Amino acid sequence: MRKLLKIYKPFTHAGVLLAAQYRVNFVFFVLGDILMCFINFFLWKAVFNSGGAETFMGFSQTDMVVYIFVSFLTSTLAYSDGAYAVGEEIRDGNIAMRMIKPIRFDLAFLFQELGERTISLMLAFLPLVCGVEIYKFAVTGALAFNPLNFVLYLLSLVLSYLINFYFNVCFGYSAFVLKNLWGSNFLKDVLVGFMSGNIIPLNFMPSAVGTVLGFLPFASLTYTPVMIYLGMFDAPTIALRFGLQLFWLAFFFVLQQLIWNASVKRMSVQGG
Repeated sequence: MRKLLKIYKPFTHAGVLLAAQYRVNFVFFVLGDILMCFINFFLWKAVFNSGGAETFMGFSQTDMVVYIFVSFLTSTLAYSDGAYAVGEEIRDGNIAMRMIKPIRFDLAFLFQELGERTISLMLAFLPLVCGVEIYKFAVTGALAFNPLNFVLYLLSLVLSYLINFYFNVCFGYSAFVLKNLWGSNFLKDVLVGFMSGNIIPLNFMPSAVGTVLGFLPFASLTYTPVMIYLGMFDAPTIALRFGLQLFWLAFFFVLQQLIWNASVKRMSVQGG
């Protein structure tokens, strides 16, 4: 482990510098997502007010507000740009330079992204968690913070990021065939955002659809961590969800290695 960190630590440092270099872009990106959170907040507030009921599909209005903002936090911290980054390196030929270095292609990207996520963690995590808990206290009049659920949420968030990273790396390898991933990557992000519960909680969907989506890898990206944070999963369900996260992480880790081994044998690039 020490040797691994020694080799790939410079990539983490480079990721921090890269995120800091484009900090204005990052701030505007976050502000845009926060604006979308508030749009969703007012949308769901109108839904609850028009319905007249205290709960909707098992969610109170407070639960829904927490879901909106925690899902934003989760998707921000678990975000991976691996598909675009890998696709660009294949398109412009820079991947050839990486292949001649004594490093693993996926780990180099992973440690670089961890550096970038460090900036997101410092800027977004504490303010949003504190804001959510203050909101819950203001509405309910009681401190509702659950340390156990929070720790389990953090563990699930780590697995969520790793699943998302290796899934995106697998998708990025499709550039060996497609050459340019701009359009397909945009479509992928939209579909994953919907199927992960980032837009609508999966239990709001028809029972059969929600059940199927719950077992797909995308539910592990946002829906599972957020529902754990809200305390809406019982112990057996949490164990099942962690099992699914570990399964999908292992699946995409192995899959990306198989795709890589097969693809480099027939690689052709447009640049470099």
